[in-house]
Amino acid sequence: MVSYPKVAECAVIGQSDEDTGQAICAFVTLEGDLEGSDEIKEEIREHVAQRISKIARPKRVIWTGDLPKTRSGKIMRRLLRDIAEGRELGDVTTLRDPAIMEQLEQKVKERQAAED
Repeated sequence: MVSYPKVAECAVIGQSDEDTGQAICAFVTLEGDLEGSDEIKEEIREHVAQRISKIARPKRVIWTGDLPKTRSGKIMRRLLRDIAEGRELGDVTTLRDPAIMEQLEQKVKERQAAED
């Protein structure tokens, strides 16, 4: 039996992609003290391919310690799309922890710099 890393939570968005028009981008939080790696990314991509479909595999995986949520716990995917596409962030006053947005912006910028 193959063991997959335990994903604590994730949010998946569609992101503009120059090759395909739209690509799947996943913001993933792992359980415990696990840290994201290329190996874990590929395990997650293969798991999605087996359980859902090959076409549903995320093109990008961004590791995060937390996701932007409202005080009631709703994940703000609109803000994740803004970050992933480099747009100006909209209203963040309803977030439980607005500092998460700065951390995510930095991770996305680092990831884009590594891809260039």
